[in-house]
Amino acid sequence: MNKRWWKEAVAYQVYPRSFNDSNDDGIGDLPGLIDKLDYLKDLGIDIIWLSAMYRSPNDDNDYDISNYKEIIDELGTMNDFDQLLENHYQRGIKLILDLVVNHTSDKHPWFIESKSSTDSPKRDWYICADPKADGSEPNNWESIFNGSTWTFDKNTQQYYFYLFSKKQPDLNWNNPEVRKAVFEMMNWWFEKGIDGFRVDAITHIKKTFEAGDLPVPPGKTYALDTNQPGIQTWLQEMKDNSLSHYDRWRSQRGNSR
Repeated sequence: MNKRWWKEAVAYQVYPRSFNDSNDDGIGDLPGLIDKLDYLKDLGIDIIWLSAMYRSPNDDNDYDISNYKEIIDELGTMNDFDQLLENHYQRGIKLILDLVVNHTSDKHPWFIESKSSTDSPKRDWYICADPKADGSEPNNWESIFNGSTWTFDKNTQQYYFYLFSKKQPDLNWNNPEVRKAVFEMMNWWFEKGIDGFRVDAITHIKKTFEAGDLPVPPGKTYALDTNQPGIQTWLQEMKDNSLSHYDRWRSQRGNSR
């Protein structure tokens, strides 16, 4: 039988902000993680799952990403990350990262360009819609963080869509340019030497807006819509354009943090 390392390995999740602080500023960081690699090795783990550490305004514990190819300042530098790669390989430990691509931060350059105008080349990289005739939200869907999934943008006079925080606009996975940009970013990290991804909130990338308003549960104002058919097609495309080119691993999870 052809064994796969990720099926038999023991993984240890590290949330870097609270793991180990190397410079006494009250925030864990990548150098702090490097300092604890021998400790983790002694535990007998095979994989470090490193939670989000990308550039972020930190509206949602670093899961609102403003740059996928930079490290948030509080946690260290890209040089620190490169040192982490070198040191964990020396100990025979693999490293996987969180891949957060259902949404970005509203401070991501893609979204800033998207909301600059309805004619922006990146307008369709996110999900925008006109108000209803009475000016209200395009539909009655509920955010996972409660409340509406829509926020009105005065500049464009349209609503934009989000399933988590209003500071985390959802990417439009129907747009092939979005998918291409995501796969290119994944390959960039693979080329740096990571071993795989834990794919965050992937069950939400497919939306069925043609359904319109949904039945609202008793005591609720909005209705939640998630886990729609069609996700597997995009995951296959992810495999074809990224994962299959590397001996790498992907774990799919829903809302978990």
